[in-house]
Amino acid sequence: MTIVIIGGGNLAYHLARVIENNPNLHLVQLCNRSEFTAHFDVISTDKITNIRQVCDADIYILCVKDQVIGEVSAQLPFQGRLVVHTSGNTSMGELAQGNRKGVVYPVQSFSKEKEIDFEQIPICIEAENVTDRELLRKLAEQLSSKVFEMDSEQRKYLHISAVFLNNFTNHLWYLSQQICQKQQIPFEVLRPLLAQTLQKAFVEDFYQLQTGPARRADWTTINSHLNLIEEPVVKEIYKQITNSIIKTYGGKEL
Repeated sequence: MTIVIIGGGNLAYHLARVIENNPNLHLVQLCNRSEFTAHFDVISTDKITNIRQVCDADIYILCVKDQVIGEVSAQLPFQGRLVVHTSGNTSMGELAQGNRKGVVYPVQSFSKEKEIDFEQIPICIEAENVTDRELLRKLAEQLSSKVFEMDSEQRKYLHISAVFLNNFTNHLWYLSQQICQKQQIPFEVLRPLLAQTLQKAFVEDFYQLQTGPARRADWTTINSHLNLIEEPVVKEIYKQITNSIIKTYGGKEL
């Protein structure tokens, strides 16, 4: 199975590495509109910067920003090939007409500096027809043991869930860290609690797992916290999440 990857970001880097190291897959080319960063030096395949010069392949994988998927796919100098994007929040229909369309979406956040075990990353696939879907399944199963068929609408809701799970929680950890820093409290004090929270998340139901003043409707503690929080945005976040927890468990909101 021959593959061309178009893009030069974090996902393109990790996909290129795992595909190049797989004996059942053949990464024939990397294409990016600008020069590749030094990270890509470890990848030996042919690299180009002119999309009009992409070579023949079974699958073309677009690892580009959501807002340019249509534009980049329209620049491909051929028709009738299988072209897929890797976005969680973009429908398959955003790919330009003329080629067969598909999606290969790895459900993970990527950075070039952190090694990734693709075997453990869920990959969601979608295609316009059964033949292409099976081809994408074969590709995905070479990369991961967790492959899911999912249409564009389902994938958008999955992406929303991932934002809550990953991006929003990371921001809450940042706010927690900021509070500690402003009060000269070592964040190390909270790391065991963070570790336990993450450990429990893998084995317990989230509904049953909830604890804290909002779960108990402990208004004395809640109001004490609100009086101490000075930043309006942080105070509003505290209020909104508190109200959501209270509503979930049938209590009276703020």
